[in-house]
Amino acid sequence: MLSILVTGSNGQLGMSIQEIKGQFTENIVFHFTDANELDISNEKAVRNFFKNKNYDYCINCAAYTAVDNAEDNIDLAYAINADGSKYLAKVCDEYNCIFIHVSTDFVFDGTKEEPYTTLDQPRPLNIYGASKLEGERLIQKVAKKYFIIRTSWVYSEFGNNFVKTMIKLGKEKDRLDVVSDQIGSPTYARDLAHFLLKIILDKNNKYGIYHFSNEGVLSWYDFAQAIIKLSNSDTKVFPVSSSDYKTKAERPKFSVMNKDETITVFNIELEPWQNSLKTCVRNLNY
Repeated sequence: MLSILVTGSNGQLGMSIQEIKGQFTENIVFHFTDANELDISNEKAVRNFFKNKNYDYCINCAAYTAVDNAEDNIDLAYAINADGSKYLAKVCDEYNCIFIHVSTDFVFDGTKEEPYTTLDQPRPLNIYGASKLEGERLIQKVAKKYFIIRTSWVYSEFGNNFVKTMIKLGKEKDRLDVVSDQIGSPTYARDLAHFLLKIILDKNNKYGIYHFSNEGVLSWYDFAQAIIKLSNSDTKVFPVSSSDYKTKAERPKFSVMNKDETITVFNIELEPWQNSLKTCVRNLNY
């Protein structure tokens, strides 16, 4: 039996792992923790948490993900996304625990015109992306056995996310304006959860940075249209430019990631975004 620690277990990904854990109980013993029990930004707390325990893997789902708020809460974003990731990775290294860390497409500036590979130079546009990138770099410095999985546009049945927001607004409003010049790929958290557990069950040791999302490329406007249609709303969706929809944090215009290496190394097929969205919307509507 493998022993797995999941941090940040009350977030979208952590909840999605909890949702599917029953499929893996023959092989895995899960230990779920959240910020109330483990503050990853406190190195002493992390060390104490690992004492007298024997985890084979740690999946770090803990993160400061409020992109716009991070612009005003720089210290907190770095404490969790950078320092917290380092503390976990360092202690995992000392305890021979393999570290799986979730990062973001926001490490890129979005100026490229083709999908970003793991060899492309990151250049984040905002504090959230910069703090996540610093976390990646610190992990690489202090740990030997790690997987850093960059993902994008995460949504699920849990927490706050774009899909749930669109469904809610589709019931309240006749018209929605959604940016059409930010291009990326959505990720259904349950698909990401299955992928992370596959890494573990396959005992893959090709450590490093990888990209994961569902298959397909679209704009937030396209995504919103699909959500509204699937939720049987009559709300009309209209495209607007990013310049018409100001946010505190700048977003990359193009953050599509190349996943060829991920597909090859882990021998997986990526689910098309349309299929995963249908599953999520169906679950939310019942």
